[in-house]
Amino acid sequence: MEQKKSERRWLAAYVKMHHEKKVRDRLTAMGIENFLPLQTEVRQWSDRKKKVERVLISMMIFVKVDREEQLQVLQLPAVLRYMVLRGEHGPAAIPEKQMERFRFMLDYSDSSVSFNTTDLQPGEQVLVIKGPLKGLTGELITVDGKSTIAIRIECLGCASVEMSAGMVERIG
Repeated sequence: MEQKKSERRWLAAYVKMHHEKKVRDRLTAMGIENFLPLQTEVRQWSDRKKKVERVLISMMIFVKVDREEQLQVLQLPAVLRYMVLRGEHGPAAIPEKQMERFRFMLDYSDSSVSFNTTDLQPGEQVLVIKGPLKGLTGELITVDGKSTIAIRIECLGCASVEMSAGMVERIG
């Protein structure tokens, strides 16, 4: 029996080192919705510059799956397991809203996005009012004296991007 699309949820799957893009391509070929956070950056060698896609969170890919697809993903040789929270038995589901914000940040940011697994101190809730990330909500934090907007992804950490304080306004 075909499950409804509403029963799909985002899970984080651990994959073998340097297999993230291969797993993404395989999942896409299988028709399984997935998201591999990548950032394009220019690398400088002595003789040339080259644009390369950097995997933002190594050894991890996100999949939006129902129960049956969840098992299919684990059949891939490069997939190790799903992320499970301490004390829980099943894979940890990542809220849809957090995934949407994270994807939006990666798609539209002019600045390099960094991912930090240490839990950042809560800051003020802000709305980006200017620039390519306009409309994104997150929390304003200061890292090394610079204004940064962070998007919390439960159980994983925070994605953050540097931004001038004039591009955001306090919510509430």
